[in-house]
Amino acid sequence: MNDAVIWTVIAGMAILNFAVRFVPIAVVSRVNLPGPVLRWLSYIPVSVMGALVASEVLRPGGQIDISPANPSLLAAVLTAFVYRFTRSFLGATVAGMATFVFLRSVLGM
Repeated sequence: MNDAVIWTVIAGMAILNFAVRFVPIAVVSRVNLPGPVLRWLSYIPVSVMGALVASEVLRPGGQIDISPANPSLLAAVLTAFVYRFTRSFLGATVAGMATFVFLRSVLGM
């Protein structure tokens, strides 16, 4: 493969990626969607983030680990509790990160 082929493939992927993402957004933005559809669409970002986080928390290293020895799971549980009682996203994030670092570094989990 030469440089021209590689750059052509990269440019083609960029154009296709833009078209696949932009066209539906452009079409849907011009249509008045019913309330239930808008409410349903509002849950998509939260669902995607939840799936990404759950995958990383429950499968560290690619293996399912729901034991108390999983520092990711313990930190996630603490993060959920902190957010539940404080309603502070920043506070919960800092608490979760500090817990994870503590468990990994100090306790060697």
